[in-house]
Amino acid sequence: MSAEWTQSGAEILLRALKDQGVEVIFGYPGGAVLPIYDALFKQNAIRHVLVRQEGGAVHAAEGYARSTGKVGVVLVTSGPGATNAVTGLVDALMDSIPVVCLTGQVPTHLIGNDAFQEADTTGITRPATKHNYLVKRAEDLARVVHEAFYVARSGRPGPVVIDLPKDIVINPAPYAEPAVQHPSYRPRTEPDLGQIAKAVTLMKQAKRPMIYAGGGVINAGPAASEALTKLARITGFPITNTLMGLGCYPASDPQFLGMLGMHGTYEANLAMHGCDMLLAIGARFDDRVTGRLNAFSQHSQKIHIDIDGSSINKNVPVEVPIIADAGKALNALLAAWQASDEPTDKPALASWWRQIDEWRGKQSLKFTQDMQRGGIIKPQYAIQRLFEITRARGKEVFITTEVGQHQMWAAQHFHFEQPNHWMTSGGLGTMGYGLPAAMGVQIAHPDACVIDIAGEASILMNIQEMGTLAQYRLPVKVFILNNQYMGMVRQWQELLHGSRYSETYSAALPDFVKLADAFHATGMRAHSVDELDSVINAMLDCPTAVIADIAVDQAENCFPMIPSGAAHNEMLLGPEHEASGAGVTDAGMALV
Repeated sequence: MSAEWTQSGAEILLRALKDQGVEVIFGYPGGAVLPIYDALFKQNAIRHVLVRQEGGAVHAAEGYARSTGKVGVVLVTSGPGATNAVTGLVDALMDSIPVVCLTGQVPTHLIGNDAFQEADTTGITRPATKHNYLVKRAEDLARVVHEAFYVARSGRPGPVVIDLPKDIVINPAPYAEPAVQHPSYRPRTEPDLGQIAKAVTLMKQAKRPMIYAGGGVINAGPAASEALTKLARITGFPITNTLMGLGCYPASDPQFLGMLGMHGTYEANLAMHGCDMLLAIGARFDDRVTGRLNAFSQHSQKIHIDIDGSSINKNVPVEVPIIADAGKALNALLAAWQASDEPTDKPALASWWRQIDEWRGKQSLKFTQDMQRGGIIKPQYAIQRLFEITRARGKEVFITTEVGQHQMWAAQHFHFEQPNHWMTSGGLGTMGYGLPAAMGVQIAHPDACVIDIAGEASILMNIQEMGTLAQYRLPVKVFILNNQYMGMVRQWQELLHGSRYSETYSAALPDFVKLADAFHATGMRAHSVDELDSVINAMLDCPTAVIADIAVDQAENCFPMIPSGAAHNEMLLGPEHEASGAGVTDAGMALV
């Protein structure tokens, strides 16, 4: 038998990972994967980061992938190791994040015998992944690994599981070089030029146009964001982003209307409601964006560009479907727009912008901060000052979030100029995402400033990963907006359930400063507005991981808000707008 055949499956696995360009694995060992860990011990090409729980490993891989454009890699053991990873896998599936998760499995002869730490991992993860594999022959191992990476990163990205029985990673195996082309999975990336021509005709004829860009633009790479910016500027059209799309268009540009959807801006939502041509790129018309479907952008002709054909006409019927890579489609649109001599209706577009500017005048994100010494910190102000201070320092900043009110305030008040710098759990809304995701981002960008904007309830979901930060000396900053409530749930209880705050108050929170110390980090706290800037500056200056506990107004709600089941023109505005002449609900909020 040749030397190629004498390598163990574990060594073949690591060779395949190296050939795929893998530099780091996030994992947690266990009996079924010990042969892989033994092989890891014997090499120096791939770094392993020991997390504190398998769910944290997947979120860390997501943060790594989202901030780099590379595939994140996870290694967990069988049974509970694999099941702990499921939440992260679904999170990656919903948000189109490329992840390959290697799961241990009992030896092939024990599969189905209810052996120790056995679980039907492929069965459990089938709806949680883009694709999954159970490797049953050592000869298939290398091929499956290469194929898994191709599937994870191609088309609409997503998570792929490779289930590895223990005997497969022990036995000798051959090494298969990556195939030049996958035999069956070949996503369409080039746009149909006939459809591009139809799209440009609709765009040229539009009197009230709107561009709606999502996370698919970011997934298509930085060049796609550049093409989007060129298209918006050459057309003069207004543009909005989804939560996952923030950063694919510069937030400081005057054509940017802010985020749209449930907690989007007044101008973005009303422009979506009133437009007569909607160009959707890399977005899937999810319910948090559309609101009530039968009232969504009723008078617009719609163009939908997406690499995932199953997303087109799934929620909202469109006139011009274009299945393609977002970047290639945008470049084709640019070329066709410039080549077309069909005139545009410039007076109509100018009138449309006057209407949008009138909506902008509402200042829907407005809040009032008491600047007196001892004044209670508004959460919006805390985010605003975090943004302003980090921007003034000029260092590259990556933001992750947990899930809840703080997440929406971060999306509203922290402004992103470029893609891949905003990591959040959009589709699944996974509390506990932000801290391990920040860990993955910091591993990928060791010299950058990485901040997890958190809530005091959500941060506790994966607080154990502070131990990983300490072990690897990762200077992640955790910026907690602490209102002592599960804030978004409390807000819904106030507005929709008669202020019956059922099980949303956290009566026994830890002392986060002491908790930071216990995890070998630095803790600090701001009680009032006059303490905020000094705490932010001290946090940014600190060379270690930091937990900054920012006590914020407990009663503050996140507005604007489209209530569940409402349309874009049925927004709730905050107390700041009660005197605006709009109708006022029983909850005391202005109704558009």
